[in-house]
Amino acid sequence: MAIRPRNARAVCIVAALLAFAAVASSEVFFEERFGDGWETRWVKSDWKRDDGMAGEWVHTAGKWNGDPEDKGIQTSEDYRFYAISAEFLEFTNRDKTLVLQFSVKHEQKLDCGGGYIKLISGDIDQKAFSGDTPYSIMFGPDICGDNTRRVHAIFSHNGTNHLHKKDVMCMVDQLTHVYTLIVKPDATYSILIDNVQKDKGSLYEDWDILPPRKLPDTEATKPEDWVEDEYIPDPEDKKPEGYDDIPKEIPDPNALKPDNWDDEEDGEWTAPKIPNPEYHGPWKQRKMKNPDYKGKWTTPMLDNPEFVDDPYLYAYPRLKYIGIELWQVKSGTLFDNILVCDDPEYAFELTEETWGKHKDTEEAQFEQAWEKMKEEEEAEKKRQEEEEAKNDESEAFEDKEESNDDAEAKIEETVSNDSKQEEAQHDEL
Repeated sequence: MAIRPRNARAVCIVAALLAFAAVASSEVFFEERFGDGWETRWVKSDWKRDDGMAGEWVHTAGKWNGDPEDKGIQTSEDYRFYAISAEFLEFTNRDKTLVLQFSVKHEQKLDCGGGYIKLISGDIDQKAFSGDTPYSIMFGPDICGDNTRRVHAIFSHNGTNHLHKKDVMCMVDQLTHVYTLIVKPDATYSILIDNVQKDKGSLYEDWDILPPRKLPDTEATKPEDWVEDEYIPDPEDKKPEGYDDIPKEIPDPNALKPDNWDDEEDGEWTAPKIPNPEYHGPWKQRKMKNPDYKGKWTTPMLDNPEFVDDPYLYAYPRLKYIGIELWQVKSGTLFDNILVCDDPEYAFELTEETWGKHKDTEEAQFEQAWEKMKEEEEAEKKRQEEEEAKNDESEAFEDKEESNDDAEAKIEETVSNDSKQEEAQHDEL
């Protein structure tokens, strides 16, 4: 027999215990909020360091944020490669739900570049982690101009990386957004942005990881007697006699000949035309359901002999590292609140606790920064215009001075020539 709580306090206690049990049953494999000691948990790769092309990460909340103490890691140098990774206790998502979630903000208004993270299996040299390091899953936004604005969800299978066949649009503004990938043991998935589902489906259908289960029968042809016309003219429906003789317009029976109408000067008066209420357009025979209709013919599908099912298509046996690897022309991408767990509800709550709590304040700060930036740009533009105006005045004055100098030189030359002529004439006399 079920025991019923007798009062509201008991109900609250039971609800709290149930909530605690739900959380306790969740397993968090990795969670990073970049608080104190984050550098001891992450390893910066030496990839590209000898070439002077390895970028530095900075620990910051960014220029605009909901809480200056809620910090992440941000790229800080333009035209640099970035690679950093963290290790966690090895696990497999076999027979488990896998949740991969993080927040990212492109403060630099990213023109071309990525903001994705990687789940890595097996053992790697973290100091050598690079773009060539094999990974199991790569997930996150990728932006390049107006043509590429998508959320990548790439799964590796037998050494081949498989891209998502559907385009899921990513966010392209300069604010923080949370990206969530959920993969379930039935090989279904969901992609969320800011706790809103943007896509869902199956790994079998939306990636070409395995050959297709079925193939079209290339030898099949549509039977000659196959009927695809769902409706046919009703033979019982006959056009009424005289239907085609009904005029589209008729003289207006209410029209009157004007009193000042002169037949000799104005011609014979005729009443204006009006639509004929008895006219219903060209006659069309009524349609009826075709009793022989078989539906649209489609090519029959055959079992693909090359298809071999993998019931653990979704699973990776030795997940052990989380990594971020990027090339950035313009730096300013900030990562935070990275989570790997098996409970979508916990991921949802974490998003609300972090992003949801701070997003309004961050947006307000961004708008203030944007207005300030516009004011600074206007001031700089005005300063440049004034500087150019001063330069133009200075050049005009110099041109005028030079013109005056030329005129004086010509006058002096003319006076000199006249003096020489007078001297010559004097000598002749």
